[in-house]
Amino acid sequence: MSIEVKNLSKFYGEQAAVNDISFSIGKGEIVGFLGPNGAGKSTTMKMLTGFLRPDAGRATVDGIDVTEDPVAVKSKLGYLPESAPFVSGMQPSASSLHLGNYLGALVNWIKLQDDYNAYYAIVDLHAITVPQDPNELRANTRRTAAQYLAAGIDTSKSALFVQSHVPAHAQLAWVLNCITGFGEAGRMTQFKDKTQKGGTENASVGLFTYPVLQAADILLYQPKAVPVGEDQRQHLELTRDLANRFNSRFGETFVIPEAVILKETAKIYDLQNPTAKMSKSGDPKGLVNIMDDSSVITKKIKSAVTDLDGTIRFDREAKPGVSNLLGIYSAITGESIASLEARFEGAGYGALKGELAEVVLACVEPIRNRAEELLSDPAELDRLLAKGADKANEQAEQTLAKVYDRIGFIAAK
Repeated sequence: MSIEVKNLSKFYGEQAAVNDISFSIGKGEIVGFLGPNGAGKSTTMKMLTGFLRPDAGRATVDGIDVTEDPVAVKSKLGYLPESAPFVSGMQPSASSLHLGNYLGALVNWIKLQDDYNAYYAIVDLHAITVPQDPNELRANTRRTAAQYLAAGIDTSKSALFVQSHVPAHAQLAWVLNCITGFGEAGRMTQFKDKTQKGGTENASVGLFTYPVLQAADILLYQPKAVPVGEDQRQHLELTRDLANRFNSRFGETFVIPEAVILKETAKIYDLQNPTAKMSKSGDPKGLVNIMDDSSVITKKIKSAVTDLDGTIRFDREAKPGVSNLLGIYSAITGESIASLEARFEGAGYGALKGELAEVVLACVEPIRNRAEELLSDPAELDRLLAKGADKANEQAEQTLAKVYDRIGFIAAK
């Protein structure tokens, strides 16, 4: 097999991903592409194998023009492209993640990074849609990053970064704001929910346009599917609408992401109010923080609300407190609810709470200890975040350059 490349180029707007390259590979030769992030290695491979159409130049494989007959080329040349993108984020709005954050989201993120080209953002731009103390925000951003890493986010597999370190998030959000209807944004239920108490007069414009920034967060990385919870489905529908609208007006630019509802995600409830999801805005006594001292966690679990029935069985309606404890136990250990019910048959609530406290500590103590180690070396933590931002910027800037070119902006020199 032989490969001939002459003056091959690929542009995103006026940004050159591959610029006028030529080379030949003869039968039996072994060739590798070396270069830093953004050098064009993956883009070149995608053009050679028919996954991406070049803007200029010509490539042939065994004399077959890649552009004219990509199917024939693919039958001769094997290529395993990088995994599909996966995008998610969490606000740095507290000094500690809680058990609901970990079991309900972070555990899934850790699994997904093996199968996807994952981008995990600490969304500080979203955080400032409500008032924040600057020093606390800065500290909480690093603490959130440390806990992600300690829990198992691997920077050799995933891009972990701070949202404000990738300027394209805010830049694309402004473009999308300009094609979003005022009434369309006003129909978002989360804005209505968050302004019920204080009213719209006290709400920021940033909170109102929060879903548009979220759309930018997603579309920058061109994912085909976005796993979301039920409460985020409406925001993803807005994302799809905006992507379709932009593509219709300015030409094909964005991949239209499909919603993947994670029904298997563990739902962790407040220990003092087990009909409400565990949340930093709930009763502090019902919140299990990963960074809490072990004695504090044990006390909270042993003080969890149950009922007067005395039997350990799962019934979300009749026995929400006991069901929550069983759900937490199952989510951490993988033991089925039915198995736990059988094992604790005839035992009291104290036995369940005591054993659950041990299970929770065995889970969170290594995370807490590793997070503290990372926080003791802020230079290393910042280095890991910069590494993630470099990877995120590489993809985000390509998308933004294409968007700017489509809408008629002059590229900066």
